Amino acid sequence: MTVTCGCQDTTQSTDNSAEVRQAGSAAVDTEAVGPELGPAPPGQSEPPLLETEQADAEEPPEEETSSAESGDASLSIMSWEEAQEIVRSKAGKIVVLDVWSTSCVPCRREFPYLVRLHQGHSDQVSCISFSMDYSGRASKPPESYREKVTEFLQSQGATFDNLLGNDDPDTLYEQLELASIPAVYVYDRDGKLLRRFDNENPDAEEFTYEGDVLPFVKELLAHD
Repeated sequence: MTVTCGCQDTTQSTDNSAEVRQAGSAAVDTEAVGPELGPAPPGQSEPPLLETEQADAEEPPEEETSSAESGDASLSIMSWEEAQEIVRSKAGKIVVLDVWSTSCVPCRREFPYLVRLHQGHSDQVSCISFSMDYSGRASKPPESYREKVTEFLQSQGATFDNLLGNDDPDTLYEQLELASIPAVYVYDRDGKLLRRFDNENPDAEEFTYEGDVLPFVKELLAHD
């Protein structure tokens, strides 16, 4: 499988980690393009929480710290199309779907902000993670990645819907016109894709939850 920059690797790692795409542009309207993926910038401070939680804000969980207080994280293996069915099943809530991989450093850096969003606004926002760890090799099926992905999810206290993609990655990236991860998709209460955040545009600022995703979700909630 060939890969480009960002969270994609051009060679296999010693533990046969999935080849993952990374790097790219900021926010993109979904009317113009299909879902895409791209990396987050280094060095982040606490995300700008929605107004209801700013008073007693705490730092988001560190990447490798344990967070058992929220319960056990679960993981389901499915295709992208099946993931879209999950999105549609969340009618009545705003949906934030994060596409990521354990081998993508920017993905892991931004992930705590998704957890934080879930913890503070699960009554109005449904959070979903979609892992692209599966490399497409027949010798290493999606199930073989379950332990590694679940371990990270558990360390983050990610108790929302966590999905591990079983599509051939090259085919899926082409189908969705994706070049890299991380990417975040935001859907309205009717399941319509409103906006995609990625780093595909070299002339645009790299997106973050702090600077882009959370303010956008906050605006949606304010208009409801």
